[in-house]
Amino acid sequence: MTAPVTTTVETPTAAGTAAGDLLARARQQVLEEGRGLGEHDVLAVLQLPDETLTDLLALAHEVRLRWCGPEVEVEGIISLKTGGCPEDCHFCSQSGRFDSPVRSAWLDIPSLVDAAKATAATGATEFCIVAAVRGPDARLMAQIREGVAAIRAAVDINVACSLGMLTQEQVDELADLGVHRYNHNLETARSYFPQVVTTHSWEERWETCELVRAAGMELCCGAIIGVGETLEQRAELAAQLAALEPDEVPLNFLNPRPGTPFGDLPPVEAREALRTIAAFRLALPRTILRYAGGREITLGDLDVQGMQGGINAVIVGNYLTTLGKNPDGDLAMLAELRMPIKSLQATL
Repeated sequence: MTAPVTTTVETPTAAGTAAGDLLARARQQVLEEGRGLGEHDVLAVLQLPDETLTDLLALAHEVRLRWCGPEVEVEGIISLKTGGCPEDCHFCSQSGRFDSPVRSAWLDIPSLVDAAKATAATGATEFCIVAAVRGPDARLMAQIREGVAAIRAAVDINVACSLGMLTQEQVDELADLGVHRYNHNLETARSYFPQVVTTHSWEERWETCELVRAAGMELCCGAIIGVGETLEQRAELAAQLAALEPDEVPLNFLNPRPGTPFGDLPPVEAREALRTIAAFRLALPRTILRYAGGREITLGDLDVQGMQGGINAVIVGNYLTTLGKNPDGDLAMLAELRMPIKSLQATL
């Protein structure tokens, strides 16, 4: 005779106790000691029930204030070379491999300078030049040289770049040009990466990030959330980013683009997005955690809760191929929250 199967059901009281214990442990380790949560505990945070969200966001906000301060870094981005990218990042409408409405285009240097001036006028301290490429060729590097010099001569703002995978020689040249920060996202967990990109490897991205750090530039390395990854893989990514120790982590939320392999995926649900923000803050207590693409459709007006749940930087204006919020709206939000904008002098 087969023995009966006994199933243990966690009661609401037990679940509440477990959640309370987790938040208490996070408070001690992250808020008091400044040590980020490891992968196991990040996963537990991502699995917390909705009724704990208010307490979780409050703790993440305390961590942000304790280890990063009250200031918010504001950044604008511009695409120097749009579309026609040879890579197959499944979320990206700039890939030349997909039937998306984005077409290849180059921006001239005067337009680049005008965009930098407009970004500085919002109070932003960072202006990022982005190109949709596997890595920069000689033509692109020549334009970067000219563009960075023109911007630095015309406006007082930090210049960042995002140009794909780099060689040692290119890293050294960007550092010599005075590029303040380099963006190269891991995008997703190592275990899931082959489901998102097949034309290059996660390890190639990691290698570029290490070259950037070794050259003395600040490293901006982030994620895109909602590309079909599991919560376990999201926790894995948080741990991998923590190991890399970037200066900044931009959090993008998938804004499904027509014509791309991920064009039919649903946007991340707002409460799940807020839990993710808080979990990444608890994994990365001292890191700039930036609102990036997709927050408009994922969070809408709830993006205020993210600002009070671990976020301490924003991209203002439009993104590369999608519309963002009006910069005035973001600046008004920061003013209403009494969050000061980080000054240029503090970032140099």
